[in-house]
Amino acid sequence: MGRHDKTELILNGNITKALVTLSIPIMINSLIQTLFNLVDGIWVSKLSSVHFAATAFVWPINFLFISLGIGVSIAGTSLLSQLVGGGKIKEAKEYTNQIMAISMIMSVFFTVIGVMVSPLLIKAMGATGDLASLGNIYLRITFLDMPFLFLFFNINSIMNSQGNTVTPTILSGGAAILNIILDPIFIFTFKMGIAGAAWATLLSRALLAIVGIYMIYNTDNKLKPNFRGFKFNKDILKRVFKVGFPASIGQAGAAIGFIVLNGFVVSYGTATVAAFGMVNRVTSLIMQPAMGIGTALTAIIGQNIGAGQMDRVVASFHKAVKITTTAGLIGCGFLLLFDQQIIDFFIQSKDDPLVITEGIAYLRYISFSQPLMGLFSVFQGVFQGSGKTKYSMIMEIGRLWFVRIPMILIFKNYTNMGSSGIWFS
Repeated sequence: MGRHDKTELILNGNITKALVTLSIPIMINSLIQTLFNLVDGIWVSKLSSVHFAATAFVWPINFLFISLGIGVSIAGTSLLSQLVGGGKIKEAKEYTNQIMAISMIMSVFFTVIGVMVSPLLIKAMGATGDLASLGNIYLRITFLDMPFLFLFFNINSIMNSQGNTVTPTILSGGAAILNIILDPIFIFTFKMGIAGAAWATLLSRALLAIVGIYMIYNTDNKLKPNFRGFKFNKDILKRVFKVGFPASIGQAGAAIGFIVLNGFVVSYGTATVAAFGMVNRVTSLIMQPAMGIGTALTAIIGQNIGAGQMDRVVASFHKAVKITTTAGLIGCGFLLLFDQQIIDFFIQSKDDPLVITEGIAYLRYISFSQPLMGLFSVFQGVFQGSGKTKYSMIMEIGRLWFVRIPMILIFKNYTNMGSSGIWFS
């Protein structure tokens, strides 16, 4: 389906078909991105449970910096889709230039800061010994791929805003395949250990960004960046940050929440950290349908608001709720039925049986949240597509800081639930 056909489908076609058509490539794309972490985790877990725990432990730190890039990306998809839907292509091109420029500057700055402060952040989270040293090795290398990751976020926004969700999926698929090939070579053949996993991911994402830029300039894309005579536009940047800042704060607030959460988790031992990290990665796979619908909804809501079609905005929301709730119930059933098999597959090292025990316990608890997380994704899509990202921010921050962390504190200090208090929260 061409770009013009997708715009027609979004603005005038069957809503269910529009949601499914746009969301399937997004689901696959997001699934592939998740596989970057999962593949790293599976190969690293063959080294030992401590090695895997290190990758899981430092993830929120990396995500804290990435969240700011995600905010700009969300703003890009929201604003560009509204401009494209309203037929304001010239204005959309100028927004594209501004968004890409500021995003690249941010990525380089965050890379430098991240590499410098990694040891301090890991220590502040309570990690010691091998967990701290291995985590620092992995984290510092992953910070180096931030410019490439931010660049792909921009490419994704440009394409998604025009209804092109297929090209980013193909690009991500190629990068994931490369990562799968490079991981065992770097980790075991080159004997680089946990550093090898990080370098494999960095090289894969670098190629992803380079090919993505080529596709932007050599496909049927209206929004080709052009930096000839470029100057920053204060009005555009102000609008981008007005939309993107709440989204960034929401994502950053969630990342900081997970950093605090990891501080509680590590107090129960390395096995609990490993179980926590792996189950979160597994459930992120199950969440792909809901996340795909939510992201597709951003473009659909944005373009229909730009075209003044509020009736389709409301109808799209209702359809998305039905689809994600159904997908969440199916996911819940799958996790409960195959809990043992899932944990055995994803945790390759059997050096610590407690990792398996804790993983199964957490998986059983978290499975019941899948339908509700689907609704969460739908509301995120609505708020981001309409530019009301402050509500998205409140949801991101509130679920951790006002619900999950207070519950953990209560269970930790006033009950004998142990790690089950974290799982239940």
